[in-house]
Amino acid sequence: MKLKNILIVVKDIEVSKAFYRDLFGMHIVADFEGNTVLTGGLVLQERSRWEEALGRSVTEGGNDAELFFEEYDFDGFLAKVRDSGYKTEFVTQPGMREDSKRVVRLYDPDRHIIEVAEVRTEGDL
Repeated sequence: MKLKNILIVVKDIEVSKAFYRDLFGMHIVADFEGNTVLTGGLVLQERSRWEEALGRSVTEGGNDAELFFEEYDFDGFLAKVRDSGYKTEFVTQPGMREDSKRVVRLYDPDRHIIEVAEVRTEGDL
């Protein structure tokens, strides 16, 4: 068995595609009606399609999972978030982890938690 993708449910797929492209450099691998696969295996699915498939409503902001990214240019990433025009809410402010690397957590437009950790060298990956 092999894990192929991680799917997150979004209110507005166009907003989410732009958010992940602009702030995280992700690109579209496949784009179907209401379902978009991005690089890295992240799948965005429109809420209405997901609710139809499940036969029930979806609650956002469960705070029970996160998407994890690593970034060499941590200061550049923070500046990109600040200057992006997205109304980004921070879950945690930028701070230091126990291993002296910086980390920040923020919400995406649908209140999925995203953690971004600083990477300094290839060995950190």
